[in-house]
Amino acid sequence: MEVKESSNVELPQAFIDFLKKNGLDPSIYTAADSTPRYIRLKPGCEAYIEDIEAEINCKLQKVEWLPSFYSLPPHVQIANSKAYQEGKLYGIDAASGAAVTALDITPGDHILDLCAAPGAKLCMISELLGSSGTVTGVDVARHRLAACRTMLQKYALGDRCRLFVADGTTFSLLPVQALSNSKIYSESASEENLDTYKEWTSRRPWKERKKANKAQKNGNSQLVLQSQDPELIFYGLHSGVVGLSKSKLYGSGLSHHGYDKVLVDAECTHDGSIKHIQKFENWGWTTLQRRVLNAERIDNLNVLQLLLLTNGFKLLKVGGYLVYSTCSLTVAQNEDVVEQFLLQNSSAELLDIEAAKHWPCKSGKIQKTLRFDPLTSQTSGLFVAKFTKLCT
Repeated sequence: MEVKESSNVELPQAFIDFLKKNGLDPSIYTAADSTPRYIRLKPGCEAYIEDIEAEINCKLQKVEWLPSFYSLPPHVQIANSKAYQEGKLYGIDAASGAAVTALDITPGDHILDLCAAPGAKLCMISELLGSSGTVTGVDVARHRLAACRTMLQKYALGDRCRLFVADGTTFSLLPVQALSNSKIYSESASEENLDTYKEWTSRRPWKERKKANKAQKNGNSQLVLQSQDPELIFYGLHSGVVGLSKSKLYGSGLSHHGYDKVLVDAECTHDGSIKHIQKFENWGWTTLQRRVLNAERIDNLNVLQLLLLTNGFKLLKVGGYLVYSTCSLTVAQNEDVVEQFLLQNSSAELLDIEAAKHWPCKSGKIQKTLRFDPLTSQTSGLFVAKFTKLCT
């Protein structure tokens, strides 16, 4: 049996049963044709709003509860607009923007985005950070992290960012303090240290390219990733990398304080995203069965989510903030993970998200956690929880 919703999305009964089992109303998927598209304007680009509206023939609606965010009808395309091509705006769902806002980023922070791809949240983090501090983006998939790199370069937001291809459950590199580049270059020149990082270039050394090609031919690139140091695929001039030797970058003791803020936007079944669920109409509902409804896969995801959250917390400094989020609305991937994490980490404490007083979201099934959904929030579905570390 299939239920046909007003959005013309035919939901299979197995998926409806899955939603009801998790206390979710299938009617949230009727909002597919009314949930707005969201964009964020780069700071200083507000003066171009009228030009943008004229070009896309659409009025931008300011999102009152989220600074620099605007909504527009879901059918409006922005990819061909001059403002988009010139890097004045980028697409990011308002709920995702809320998760970043919950970090309470301040200038000078050292921030870790443990599951950085596809990169919109990483861009927003970089914007909020401003002209001091650093951002470290990590993702296990090299091609997805390369897309993050492209975004940072397009929007000129990579000056204080470094990107590592690495397993987020085991990543262990701590932040490094920004150094005086003029001093670095003079010291490097005098020492002629060939092992020292110079200003980033897209061209990798011949030895690295040969090694990567060999691993790819042998079909064991994932094995190589697990057995080697994280692969640094991008770093900005003021990210703290320039002037360091490789041994210092990958060595211990660079910082004893951890990251000030950590974002763990964990891999999930994406069932909170209407647009994602719509894709299964083309992919086939048997694919949904495998990717979303399969109990074994969900169990594996729960293990992964807990490991990511635990490792992110390990890398957080005392007194710092960690935000855990997923675009799933199921209890198993959200509240259950949070409860298990709190049981295993006595130094972790859930915090109220102060900014959320004016957010159009609901409380989660655990006090202080939040849930966005398409009907209540007019956003994609998202779960958000914020922690602090009380002691080492």
